[in-house]
Amino acid sequence: MIGYTSAEARPALERLGSEAWQVALSYLYDEQAQRPVAPESYGEMRQHLFGNRGLPARAPVEPTNSVDILREFQDRLAPRQFNAAHPRSFAYFTPPPLVMSIVGELLTQWLNQSVDLWQAGPSAALIEEEVVGWLRDLLEMREGSWGVLTSGGVMANIMAMTLARDVHLQRRLSLSSHERPRGRALAGVRVYTSDQAHFSIARALSVLGFPRETLHLVPSDDHFRLQADAVAEAIAADRGAGYLPLAIAAVAGSTNTGAVDAVPALADLADREGMWLHVDAAYGGAARLSRRDAHRVPGLQRADSVTIDPHKWFFQPCDIGALLVQRREDLRSTFMSRPEYYRASYNSEEALNWYEYSIEGTRRFRALKLWMSWKHLGTTGLGRLVEHNNDLASYLSERIAESPEFEAVPALPELSVVCFRHLPPALRHARNSNQEELDRHQDQLQRALEISGEAWLSTTRLRGRTYLRAGILNYFSTADDIDHLLQTLSRLGAEVGGI
Repeated sequence: MIGYTSAEARPALERLGSEAWQVALSYLYDEQAQRPVAPESYGEMRQHLFGNRGLPARAPVEPTNSVDILREFQDRLAPRQFNAAHPRSFAYFTPPPLVMSIVGELLTQWLNQSVDLWQAGPSAALIEEEVVGWLRDLLEMREGSWGVLTSGGVMANIMAMTLARDVHLQRRLSLSSHERPRGRALAGVRVYTSDQAHFSIARALSVLGFPRETLHLVPSDDHFRLQADAVAEAIAADRGAGYLPLAIAAVAGSTNTGAVDAVPALADLADREGMWLHVDAAYGGAARLSRRDAHRVPGLQRADSVTIDPHKWFFQPCDIGALLVQRREDLRSTFMSRPEYYRASYNSEEALNWYEYSIEGTRRFRALKLWMSWKHLGTTGLGRLVEHNNDLASYLSERIAESPEFEAVPALPELSVVCFRHLPPALRHARNSNQEELDRHQDQLQRALEISGEAWLSTTRLRGRTYLRAGILNYFSTADDIDHLLQTLSRLGAEVGGI
């Protein structure tokens, strides 16, 4: 169907919409409810999707009926998805999306607003301003703060490091407002973060032209948190060697363990040293939705910039992240440009053009799904979902502590991530001398769990050792699902590798 704007096309559109919605519901109830992930390996899935050669097909030359396309999706693609809504899907940071956020996505695609120039997405630009305001209020940022929606945490962290370079370093080097720190001006600068920081901080510094040695990794403590005293020692040593400490990049809810760095103390340190403080709260910032659990991520309002990702713990479909800053002008002075083709042909008060605040130009109407679902549940409703996940993580940790078959590191989660190992009897009492074998056991156990279809966990490396990782961002999960997970791991653990 091409000419869908004519009145005569409406019945066909309604039919297509109904058919597509039914396919979506069939996926939800017939596929997603069955197992967290498909059992195929990567190579097997390529063959199943592309044929024996495992290579994608050429572009279609002739048209295909919409019914046939939907059938192909249902038969070929739907059984081979990562199913975030399965109650025993304890994934990375991919939650089941809220129903109202899915409705928002549907409307977003029909509207197809380009949220870069106000004229190209008039109400979309203003709804983004409203949603960003809600996020700023949630983090208790001060008057004059601002923010912009991004594709996710990587883009937000890159933009934050851009501000540290073009705003803060410019100021530290006493450059004029028309000069930007580039080339040799970037040598000798230091940015401090922990060994648990997201990879995007290092990527950002590389993309921005900083030398590799700019990033100073400071070891985290026994609970995988960055402490201010350790950073202060690193700063003192670098100053003594003639380097310029520029920024601290803290984490509030690390990807590995959900650890929360000592943000208030790091903010004090940044103030004393005249440094930029960025906090990557892509995951953990959502704890502020809960009155009960907001204290778990303190001090965010003191950062110069904060990353937060609603497509994580706000239960939104990908993609929607955000960068929030204390000073609106920092974003505008860094990213402002005025292309000739974006000029207005009338005199009016200055419009809100989001391209002036972001690396991105054309951006989709990301705000609508969050706007609709936040209105639907309210901060209280969203906060209860966060609390439910935190309670399940605590329950999982308690069950692990009660069992000689498992051990968690750290023993108590700060948020809703639990890292743990299965300890088979043959390795339980001599695990310190059988670390490599124990590592292999975790990988084998994770794959066996994946094939079983009973549940899904990822794995990670902590202090050089392999751990199972449960990221609990699933509001469908229950304590019974946690019990089922551990029972399944215990059963499979006795079978894997003949241990």
